[in-house]
Amino acid sequence: MGGDQDPVTVIEVSYAPAWDLEARAPWRQLTAEAARERDRAGLPYVVVYRIPGRRVPLEVRLVSWRDHYVGLWLYDDQGRRTDELDLRLLDDQSRLLSRRIRAWRYTGPEMAEFDERCPRSSMELFPDGKGSVSQEPQGARGRRFVTVPGADVRRWQGRPGFGDWPVVSALWQRVPGPVTLRPAPLDPGAGTEDACDDVSVPPASCWRPPQPGRPGPIDALFRPGTRMTDGYHPEMTVVEPRRSGTLRVPSGLLAVSGPDGLSDDGPAITVSVPPGEYVLEEARVRVGYDCEWSQGWVTHTDTTAVRLRISESPAVSWEMALGPDDDPRLLGEHEIFGFGTDGATGCFADAGAWESLHRLFERHLVHGEPDAGQDIPDSMYFLRTQDEASGGELVAFATTGDGVHPVWVGRSADGDLAEVVVLVDGMPAVLQDAGADDAETAPV
Repeated sequence: MGGDQDPVTVIEVSYAPAWDLEARAPWRQLTAEAARERDRAGLPYVVVYRIPGRRVPLEVRLVSWRDHYVGLWLYDDQGRRTDELDLRLLDDQSRLLSRRIRAWRYTGPEMAEFDERCPRSSMELFPDGKGSVSQEPQGARGRRFVTVPGADVRRWQGRPGFGDWPVVSALWQRVPGPVTLRPAPLDPGAGTEDACDDVSVPPASCWRPPQPGRPGPIDALFRPGTRMTDGYHPEMTVVEPRRSGTLRVPSGLLAVSGPDGLSDDGPAITVSVPPGEYVLEEARVRVGYDCEWSQGWVTHTDTTAVRLRISESPAVSWEMALGPDDDPRLLGEHEIFGFGTDGATGCFADAGAWESLHRLFERHLVHGEPDAGQDIPDSMYFLRTQDEASGGELVAFATTGDGVHPVWVGRSADGDLAEVVVLVDGMPAVLQDAGADDAETAPV
């Protein structure tokens, strides 16, 4: 005796090298076999799931194994993204970490995508069991509630084969009844990419795998005559860097950290350097503006970065220094690792004498013991401590705010360590580089 069965929902599957965020459509197209070859090669590609006749996609999977990344975006009938899953491939090639999960719950069909009033939530997960859950019931401008993930949260999932990925919309009952998949017909006018053609560059409107934060043209901060802007001051001019003394690192291990944390944790970041004494410098810009209080034009000099010079060779490449537990495969777009501070303070120090130097820092700055350290006047570097036994030193510098500050390591053309730099604020945009023939611009 038969009963009524739910109707089957047909979902068409198509492949493309990239996803156009503005058009909500694939950029060009791939055959399934071409997408499979890109999957094996680790090259980026996208998989689009669409109900026939539906103008917008049901969901899109974005894959780039070479970037250790798989993303999944779900869309509603208005073409708004409602859910994002960020999966990361780490050391175990058989499973994926659910790195980040985000959701938007629009209150009506007229609400724009990512509207600030839209209720939203997010969950961040890390391999070591840490994480956070954020709820914003009234949207970005309302109150934010942060908790920790429950013990039942699933952090890891098996890595499916190329054709074995589930349709998440069906698992979450976003579509009625059972689902059957079928290949979407190829559009003869759309153009088909070769399987492993990684030469064609998608337009700027297309999705790209998330990339960690980049340093920007740090060397321009130390090049006199370069014109810049921080968005607040229309124009700033780089002046000669100021030498601010030296730092002794006899252990050969440089610490770059926020000294206002717990000494038991050790320095946030360490960098191996030849044992020695190194020059401390400040990158500076001259700023002029019309001051209503002075009723006239005012000029002053600000510090934009602090630098420890390891050699006289200029840095031609830059990399983000990492702490012992930092894994760049976990970073999202423009995210960084660095040292944290709750007191707008960082330091360069000899890591071999960290505990002693840190105690002296606290005794002088926190407890007011004058003999524990030496104040440095009229400089972004403001305090020096020295370990008598080893001769190692700590020099603290001010930043413009709390939070996490990245540490940038510059290398010479030979690949040798040349300098270590910390921006005291964000990277200004270069209007005209004194070392270049043409004007250049960079993001703030």
